[in-house]
Amino acid sequence: MKVLVTDNVCEIAEEILKDAGIEPVVMKTQAPDELCRIIKDFDGIIVRNSTKMTKDVIDCAKNLKIIARAGVGVDNIDVEYAAQKGIWVVNSPDGNTEATAEHTIAMMLSVSRKIPQACHSINSGKFERSKFLGTELSGKTLGIVGFGKIGKRVAEIANVLGMKIFVYDPFADAAQVAAFGYKKAETLEEILPEIDYLTVHVPKNKDTVDLINSENIYKLKKGARLINCARGGIINECALSEALKSGHIAGAALDVFVDEPDIEKCPLYGEFENLIMVPHLGASTIEAQVKVAKDVSEQVCEVLKGGMPKTPVNKI
Repeated sequence: MKVLVTDNVCEIAEEILKDAGIEPVVMKTQAPDELCRIIKDFDGIIVRNSTKMTKDVIDCAKNLKIIARAGVGVDNIDVEYAAQKGIWVVNSPDGNTEATAEHTIAMMLSVSRKIPQACHSINSGKFERSKFLGTELSGKTLGIVGFGKIGKRVAEIANVLGMKIFVYDPFADAAQVAAFGYKKAETLEEILPEIDYLTVHVPKNKDTVDLINSENIYKLKKGARLINCARGGIINECALSEALKSGHIAGAALDVFVDEPDIEKCPLYGEFENLIMVPHLGASTIEAQVKVAKDVSEQVCEVLKGGMPKTPVNKI
């Protein structure tokens, strides 16, 4: 049996596959045409977020039994079509939690204290201390959209920093939210006027694309700041651009974009001093990459031995 390992998945995945008697074939991210050509030779594939497992690719996968996403989001995989073809799709829902939560807090601090801009300034030979007046997180209200593992961890850290927490998640248990000492909103519109910072931690799907858009972005209080370390497009990029231009939004920090990695297509590219953009680094820690690679490669081994996956995202 052979498993294709792409997208620079941590090498521990290769070791685990070899120990199970499975041949790993390591390649760089594959273009769709090339992936269609080679996928027929593999029993499994391990990807991160760059390789696209589309319907066309899945149709060419004559022997594929499992698609493993070394991470949480599976928007680069046609999950339903894989199920129709009898192919498991699995992810690693816990491996990225700490890395992404810490990254969210780092982005929040950076946009508040203008750290990247100040670093660029001083490396240009300037010492513009008065230019980079910031704001503190302590005492501010943080709105968290999505109260899963990452949202909860962000809330925990922010709470320690002295922030008030407001949660919007239709699936969150109100009693549990209250037990943490946070407030739960019944609607997104309820949360927007109350918060100084907004961070989103939801999967990307038809219900969450453009969740923050040209209409409701102005329901945020003037001077609010936005953070997106989830998926590009949950905060509409054109709407954010206009709100930053108008000064209604004081700043934003984005880790994710609609057209990754073609960042020059982004309407926010190169335009704003009060915007921080980084290249999808939420899960980019040594620890997180080891965790997710280990998690999904063990599931691949289990499925190829005839067993059941631990964290499937579809049913077959």
